[in-house]
Amino acid sequence: MTVSKMAQNLIGSEIIRVAGEVNAMIAKGEPICNLTIGDFNPSIYPIPAALQQGITKAYEQGHTNYPPANGVAVLRKAVVAFTKEKLGLEYPENDILVAGGSRPLIYATYLALIDPGDSVVYPTPSWNNNHYCHLSGATPVEVKTRPENNFMPTAEDVKPHLKGATMLALCSPLNPTGTMFSKKDLEEICDLVLEENHSRAEGEKPLYILYDQIYWMLTFGNTEHYDPVSLRPEIRDYVIYIDGTSKCFAATGVRVGYAFGPAEVMDKMKSILGHVGAWAPKAEQMATAEFLQQPQAVDGFMDEFKPKIQESLDVLYNAFQELKADGFPVDAIAPMGAIYLSAKLDLAGKTTPDGKVLETSQDITFYVLQEAKLAVVPFSAFGSSRDLNWFRLSVGGASIEDITASLGRLRSALEKLK
Repeated sequence: MTVSKMAQNLIGSEIIRVAGEVNAMIAKGEPICNLTIGDFNPSIYPIPAALQQGITKAYEQGHTNYPPANGVAVLRKAVVAFTKEKLGLEYPENDILVAGGSRPLIYATYLALIDPGDSVVYPTPSWNNNHYCHLSGATPVEVKTRPENNFMPTAEDVKPHLKGATMLALCSPLNPTGTMFSKKDLEEICDLVLEENHSRAEGEKPLYILYDQIYWMLTFGNTEHYDPVSLRPEIRDYVIYIDGTSKCFAATGVRVGYAFGPAEVMDKMKSILGHVGAWAPKAEQMATAEFLQQPQAVDGFMDEFKPKIQESLDVLYNAFQELKADGFPVDAIAPMGAIYLSAKLDLAGKTTPDGKVLETSQDITFYVLQEAKLAVVPFSAFGSSRDLNWFRLSVGGASIEDITASLGRLRSALEKLK
């Protein structure tokens, strides 16, 4: 039996491969500190109590039938008000599209804008753009980023690739790095997109920005979230925003995401997802609508949630800086946003106690897992080359006690290398 060429050539997730090894070790009773998943342990980070109560109430009220294809009206209205209040972005209710998390919305954006062979420009590392390009038939145009700029793309990085491209896929705060755009960098990129679109002939498909800001409420210290339309209002017709509740409310399994952007594009995305049936459950939509209209409950949750995330990130960051100061070949970028730390384990060429030479980031991943019982994900899982020895450490699934305990094991594992 044969399958489609798309299916034949679909690449499996490297994160799933690492997770398989992690789960096998956990099943054997080994004390693994699992920093691989972009998710939350509900026993450490439960969803807001008001949201949980709202979901239960919605089911008791019988909200178990199909929701409208673009989301229940009360939720879309709540998203309009919440987005205007928090971000200053004003979009009409009909330009809000609700789905079962952000993934269907990103995929729908690709399908609504991309014809086979169209170019999609995106930075590496970044989450899943290579797979969405494959699924949609797009020509991927990968832009390598640098730790010197916190792995965020600059205008200089993307400028050579925008001529004739259909989409520029951006994310801030960025998965996998936990870093964010500066105002200057994002402004300059927006100016390039506007310049490119002004140069295109009438009837020619424009260059769009897919702007994934699912982590925007999780920012730390003095960092500030910026978005294209707030910086350059004239770019509004070319930006599709991806947003939702999964990360900011630790509600990954609740599956309520939403997108907003130009009416024509949103209408096509609605039609695509209507055929797929990718809507969020109606009870969860009703509860989310109610929760978003309770500013005290939202702010109260964030006032407790964010400091806990930041504490775990800071513990990791400070530990890496101590290891670096002690002469170990490691480093980390100060936490800026999301639930991720970018950490460098520059161990290529080192020899393990059993005589194996570490050559790639995959070798380093599995050495750290076996010796330190610390599970991390290499940036190669996000499109970077295997010789880039930077890693994503995700804190949502581990307690601060587990994280702290793993750091002593990491030091011991580093000391064993020759």
